[in-house]
Amino acid sequence: MEIGLLIIRLVVGGLMFGHGTQKLFGWFGGHGVAGTKGFFASLGYPAAGALAVVAGLAEAGGGLLLATGLLTPLGAAAVAGVLLNAIVTAHWPKVWNTEGGLELPLALSASAIGVAFIGPGRFSIDAALGWQLQGTTWGLIALALAVGAGAVTLILRAAARPEAEAEAEPEPTVDERLAA
Repeated sequence: MEIGLLIIRLVVGGLMFGHGTQKLFGWFGGHGVAGTKGFFASLGYPAAGALAVVAGLAEAGGGLLLATGLLTPLGAAAVAGVLLNAIVTAHWPKVWNTEGGLELPLALSASAIGVAFIGPGRFSIDAALGWQLQGTTWGLIALALAVGAGAVTLILRAAARPEAEAEAEPEPTVDERLAA
């Protein structure tokens, strides 16, 4: 079981670390903060540049915490919170990855939260420090943090959408297009 937990932590944490560095630095074929800002703005997020940095830090930092097994519930919450936003804004309602669906972010977030419940295992910094950050309570804390952070971000996005729509130029009528 210990080796299995290590593999899950290294794979999920490593992938999320890489994904975060794509946003922050443009590594691994990413678009950096500027490209992520544009993408987030197209999804209707307010303060898209700041949110690009926050998302990148949550992914990279959460991934690093998860991979190393340091403050594992916090790392799991950061990973799952960012992925909740990705599921709702970019992947829903499609399921399968081949269609751009929620399959991959859901599997990654479920794995991260699962590790928060089970614990990082013997081969982790938490275990080396003697910290017992595992079990139902820690798993529920990680899940609550993930859902809470994800919900706050989604609520801010929803609140900003009416303002963005009001600021957008109205579509020209057929008569206005013909006159041009």
